[in-house]
Amino acid sequence: MPADILSRLCLPVPLVCDGAIGTYLQARGLPAGTPPELWNIEQPDEVRALHRAYLEAGSQILTTNTFSGNRLRMPDTLGGHPRAELVRRGVELAREVAGDTLWVAASMGPTGRLLEPYGDLSCDLAEEAYAEQAQIMAEAGADVILIETMSDVLEARAALLGAQRATRLPVFVTFAFDETGRTMMGAPAAEACREMQAVGAAAIGANCGAGPAAVIVALTQMARATSLPLIGQPNAGVPRLEAGETVWDSTPDEFAEHARRLIEIGARVIGACCGSTPAHILAIRTAIEAAQA
Repeated sequence: MPADILSRLCLPVPLVCDGAIGTYLQARGLPAGTPPELWNIEQPDEVRALHRAYLEAGSQILTTNTFSGNRLRMPDTLGGHPRAELVRRGVELAREVAGDTLWVAASMGPTGRLLEPYGDLSCDLAEEAYAEQAQIMAEAGADVILIETMSDVLEARAALLGAQRATRLPVFVTFAFDETGRTMMGAPAAEACREMQAVGAAAIGANCGAGPAAVIVALTQMARATSLPLIGQPNAGVPRLEAGETVWDSTPDEFAEHARRLIEIGARVIGACCGSTPAHILAIRTAIEAAQA
């Protein structure tokens, strides 16, 4: 296993995470609307190739293809494969590529349902679902649990508590923010940050959302509210359709500039999200190395 990631986050040089999974696999032929996790069993070579491409671009953390793997979002079987096996294989594939030199961050995304009082999902049921997923991923060899793309502080809290109940792994939490530094549910970045710190998150940050500028706004607010390590993983801009194709408008060169800004804010983990490619990660790695020169 690699060295303790929390100790590594104390060093002055930020860690490089990886980039998009779903949009990357779609570019490799994953049909629209198909859960990416299905390829953990049906196209494992493509998933390994994804992880390998990010490794070669300079990623030091590989994220598992398990984002939708909780029982409230994914059925018990998908394409004839048990959900638990899809989740387990997602971690194992990342671990195979990471070996004993890179960290594996096991991804847990939202349930897709509203928690009480806005919906009918109880916090207890959400916590149980996340605990189940986290346990599977820890047993499969993950180094970190990564709760990501959250918009509801209550749901993020349930996920964090579930992961803590089921594993002893450090838990990172990232939210998706708009241009003003608020989640879709209206929570300010500083409030989300303080709540996750109070519950015991090991690191906190922003991913996905309204693109790089939104992540910079959110992390600037978080930096004033916490001493926890900060994570920045923006989308590659905002998608648009050109001749029937989805195009993301943030280039690798622009990502290098965003990475420099995140370094100034104090981000300890920098990566990317939807629409990004290994070229974006290489630009981030190059920017980090240049900042240390």
